Amino acid sequence: TATTEIYTLSLHDALPISMDEFLLILLLLTANGSPIVVRNLLRGRWDSPVDRGVILADGHRLLGASKTWRGLVTAVLATTLLALSFGWSWQIGATIGACAMLGDALSSFIKRRMGLPSSAMAPGLDHVPESLLPLLACKPLMQLSWTQVLFLSLAFMVANLLLSRLLHRLGIRRHPH
Repeated sequence: TATTEIYTLSLHDALPISMDEFLLILLLLTANGSPIVVRNLLRGRWDSPVDRGVILADGHRLLGASKTWRGLVTAVLATTLLALSFGWSWQIGATIGACAMLGDALSSFIKRRMGLPSSAMAPGLDHVPESLLPLLACKPLMQLSWTQVLFLSLAFMVANLLLSRLLHRLGIRRHPH
């Protein structure tokens, strides 16, 4: 007689990474993408810039007009709620959101000092600070290894580049990077 074996494939089985690593990448992408979604929904409302329009001695804005309080609050709130939905502590979500926005602000600060306009692409600089800072902050909270921190930062960079292009084609992002 023929025997029929039934196999089930879960998301965990299909991924070359652990479920926690996958969820961390999802939180990083949420911190990065949720301000863009909310910007499109609110169409200019509550878009006060974090730097209040301050221009430094080099003639460039401190951060730029695209770094807003709305985006900061959105990223922290979205990652906090998403972390809670995973059964994780709100502190992990809030830490990832706040540190991702701190990393994003740091890269904007550096880009302005380099004379690059707001939203100009700077490979690596656009992705590493906003993934590395939150991962370093969560390293002790989640017992992440150094290898995991570096791998997840790289995985975020690749995922973000691919998703950014898709979101640009869908008209959600202004730029494909």
